[in-house]
This record gives sequence, structure tokens and C-alpha cells, in this order.
Amino acid sequence: MIAGVDLSGRRAIVTGGASGIGVETARALASAGAEVTLAVRNTAAGERVAADIIETTGNNHVYVAPIELADRESVRAFAASWDGPLHILVNNAGVMAEPLTRTPEGWEHQFATNHLGHFGLTTGLHAALAQAGNARVVSVSSTAHNRSDVVFDDIHFERRPYDEWSAYGQSKTANVLFAVEAAKRWASDGIVANALMPGGIRTPLQRHMSADQLKVWEDFPWKTTEQGASTSVLLAASPLVDGVTGRYFEDNNEALPRGDSEYSGVSAYALDPESATRLWDLSLDLLAR
Repeated sequence: MIAGVDLSGRRAIVTGGASGIGVETARALASAGAEVTLAVRNTAAGERVAADIIETTGNNHVYVAPIELADRESVRAFAASWDGPLHILVNNAGVMAEPLTRTPEGWEHQFATNHLGHFGLTTGLHAALAQAGNARVVSVSSTAHNRSDVVFDDIHFERRPYDEWSAYGQSKTANVLFAVEAAKRWASDGIVANALMPGGIRTPLQRHMSADQLKVWEDFPWKTTEQGASTSVLLAASPLVDGVTGRYFEDNNEALPRGDSEYSGVSAYALDPESATRLWDLSLDLLAR
């Protein structure tokens, strides 16, 4: 994706950079010369990954910093500790298909982690992104966004029955809507924002799935971890997408409108500008409480 690209002097953050496609996203950026910070919950795991990336790329500018995306104070502390410009932010971390869990605020945990945590992080780093002058924000969504729009009347499943896949799908739709609104609001700062579906990859993300659930996916065309990271890397650093913003990608190309398949394409509601603005305003309100 970035053969021949020189990222020397560029600074990047990859959330969830200690496992799954986050590792290979960070490795690719480091291999092109970027300074990369792994923003992770488990800093011991992060240090092991950072050491491996340094060894395999020869780039010793790979760092680790703690973050818990479902904890507002942790997100604020991370953003406050960042100094200087930020050229690339890859919002990669996530949880999937969890049993119902709530944060201390009462927020549904998948929405809190996958959307609100990354929303708070990115808006908290806005000044650093603007300082870079041509920054890129990359949000890892999923084809599971096709399972659910953002249900504004009951985002946190306070009245409707909880379904772990609907909750996950809603959070992934929110990732796309965030890119749509950030692209509009921050264009004058030179910031571009896009979302993507990495593809199906066997990673710890599936830890909440039962053996029976996984069996259904036996014939699914799984990607390698490196293949899964490729669309993130494209959007983070390739000159092929210079100036492209507010879009949703899959398989290294902009996705087509959703057709009959649940497993490809982008749903119209995920690109709806009115929903994007509504979600942004709601997210600001929730994080300010």
C-alpha cells in the first residue's frame, strides 16, 4: 500500500496497536519511517509489540502510551499529554459482540468504546491534527454497520432488548458517521477523515463469539492480518487518496452502495449528513456531562 512512501518526520497514533490489525498497521507506518505511538490498554503487551516492530523495521521511534477508551478521564489524559503535531490518527481499537456491559455513566460499552472513546480522543487531539496541516484520521468500521443504524431514541439499550450484534453494528455505523462529520467540520484545517471495513480477520476481536457462532463462519473468506491492515494503511499514508475525505472504503477501494449482501457495501444511513451532525452534537453532550 505504501511502497516507496517516506513518512519520515510524520507522527502517528494507532489505538489498539498491540493486537490484531493494529500491530500490522503500526508496523507498516513504522517501516515507512513514521514515529508511531501505540495507544493501548495493556501497556506490557504494547511494549512487547513495540520491541518487535523496532526489531523488524529498524525504526526505533515506536512508543507506547496507556488509554482506556471507555474511560473519559483516560482519554482526556492521553490527549492532554500529546505535544506537537499529529499527522496520522488510526482509530483502530474496538470490542465486538460483547454481553451487555455498561460504563459507570450507564453507556452501553461497545458504543462507549468503539465510538465515544475515539470521538473524545480525536476531538481532544484536534489542535495537534490541525497543526500538522495535512493530517489524516482513519476510523476502522465494519461491514457489521449494515446491521444497525444509530438508534438515537435508545442508543444505550435502556428500553429495547439488548442484542450484541445490533449494538456492535450501531457503534460501527457511528464510526462512519464520525468520519463524515469530521470531514466537513475540519476541512479548513487540512484534516481528512475516512472510515473503512478491514475485512474478516481472525483476531482477538472474536473472543466473545461461541464455538457455534464461529462454526457458521468456517467458509468465510478470511484475510491475513496484514491483508486486513492494508485498507487502514492506504487511508493513513498513501498518496493515492490525497484529499479524499468523508468516505467509506473496503478492500482498498471506496465501497459501493450496499446491495443485497450484508457483507459488502455501505448503507446509505451511514453516510447521512444529518445523522452525522446529530451524532456529533450528541457525542459532545454526552462527554461534557
